[in-house]
Amino acid sequence: MNLFTGASDAIDRARALPGPTAELPWVSFAEFFRSRVYDPQLVTRNFLTYCDDERRLRRTYTYAEMGATVDRLATVLHTTLGLTRGDRIATFLFNDDLTVLLYFAAWLLGIAVVPVNIEEATERKRYILEHADVSAAFCWKNVYPEIKDLQATLPTLREVVSVGEGGLHDLRRPAAARTPVHNGASGPCPSTSQVDDPALIVYTSGTTGQPKGVVLTAANLLFDADAIAAGHGFGLTDRLMCVLPVHHVNGIVVTLVTPLFCKGSVVLNRKFKTGSFWRRLHEEAATSVSVVPTLLEFLLDADEDLTSYRLERFRGPICGAGPLLKETALRFEDRFDHPIHHGYGLSETTCYSSFLPTDLTRDQHRHWLADYEFPSVGVALRHNLMAILSDRGQPVPQGMRGEICIRGRTLCAGYFRRDDANEAAFQWGWFRSGDEGFYRMDERSRPFFFISGRLKELIIRGGVNISPLEIDDVLKRHHGVKFAMAVPFEHRYYGEEIAAYIVPHQLTAPPTEAELLAHCRSGLPFAKQPKVVLFGEDVPYTATGKPKRLELKARLASALAQYRDRQFKDQA
Repeated sequence: MNLFTGASDAIDRARALPGPTAELPWVSFAEFFRSRVYDPQLVTRNFLTYCDDERRLRRTYTYAEMGATVDRLATVLHTTLGLTRGDRIATFLFNDDLTVLLYFAAWLLGIAVVPVNIEEATERKRYILEHADVSAAFCWKNVYPEIKDLQATLPTLREVVSVGEGGLHDLRRPAAARTPVHNGASGPCPSTSQVDDPALIVYTSGTTGQPKGVVLTAANLLFDADAIAAGHGFGLTDRLMCVLPVHHVNGIVVTLVTPLFCKGSVVLNRKFKTGSFWRRLHEEAATSVSVVPTLLEFLLDADEDLTSYRLERFRGPICGAGPLLKETALRFEDRFDHPIHHGYGLSETTCYSSFLPTDLTRDQHRHWLADYEFPSVGVALRHNLMAILSDRGQPVPQGMRGEICIRGRTLCAGYFRRDDANEAAFQWGWFRSGDEGFYRMDERSRPFFFISGRLKELIIRGGVNISPLEIDDVLKRHHGVKFAMAVPFEHRYYGEEIAAYIVPHQLTAPPTEAELLAHCRSGLPFAKQPKVVLFGEDVPYTATGKPKRLELKARLASALAQYRDRQFKDQA
């Protein structure tokens, strides 16, 4: 029994693989980290380059500089803030070099990081801080007052630390960090941490109310980094660019932990910008970048002339975390002549579980991307297995649809303090993804997997999971609304965009679409706001009185098809 998560034996079975499996050679993240930063082969090599276009910043760290800075920061966390193994810290930070250093410093000590999107609503921030029993919160200076106000209602939150100019800002580049100060496996802040200690608790949107905290151990991060590096052939000379937010597992695992694992380097961008994307790949000689389908659409719209750039080292983007349209994939590859490395995974599986293999010929790659109803998400990576199972947990034949299920070493340690969610998600010795799919075999008898839909009702907009219940709740607060339900519709730029289905009250004047959209702007961030409102008179219900969102989505599909290619602008 895993006491940290309240997990059951079902989780332990799902995390085990049949037969002998590879083991990690390190007993802790600290031992792994120091095997890299004080490796004589690496100490003078660049590891991290941080680029902030708005502030015209570019900071670099060699492996040795990063190692010494992280060691010093770990010492501050331990001696000044009293943080020790088993504690949990929350981060309300954007992409910044200090964010990366803070993650690594926490993991040296066996401290779990709870990354939170700065743009989350205050009540959601409060819920995560309370549910995770966070001991310290690290906030960018503009969020500090908000979190400081919440501290009064959260008895476990001992410290709220301002990060940015002032606060921990001077710890980015202490003088001691400019040369290696250690050549062994121990640093200035001894660690008793273990590789199975929780490293991340990532709170995901859910369809049953409050978000669930996915517990990922240091071992999860390292196993998935190994699988991703092996699947793409990443090594010493690879340079991975990060444009995705590092409060999300994709940004953390693919373009931070994986380069450290494979002894490569990272180019961390403050944010994605179409105007600097290709130029940055050229200037930094990047070999890979992780994106979501939305960004591919933005790059296609920008249609930048690439003839002045040297991109021969660039091997194409990694793409996942949301529905990829065949049309988008083919247009991108035809326009820019770089293959899309399409894959699939969830926070619960650390990050990626499958990818299109890199050993495919151009024609084979095109076949798996374009010749079926959906683009293939490829074959399972090592350290995990994938299967398509029936609703009774039985394997289904090739081509038949069922639920995508996953097991192995990249599987999370469970949901934090959610035995109900653990019981539902871990069954038959597998993790149930909630995604519908099927597989087809290639000539080498490798199963190539496809996602055909989602059994769960999450809306995935631009690679970000959004709970429709949160939107329903805001819509229902309007006095003219009798019934409201948020439904996704297929969208060119974001994979899915959000519509609202409204049944008005009969005793009041019906609200207009403009009035409802304005109402949502006052209670939801732009990403979660419905962009279209449809009105109706009835609601599909189950026999037990639950509204059927998926049936409603299908019913409205033709009416919403006209909005597929429309760009919606924030009017706030």
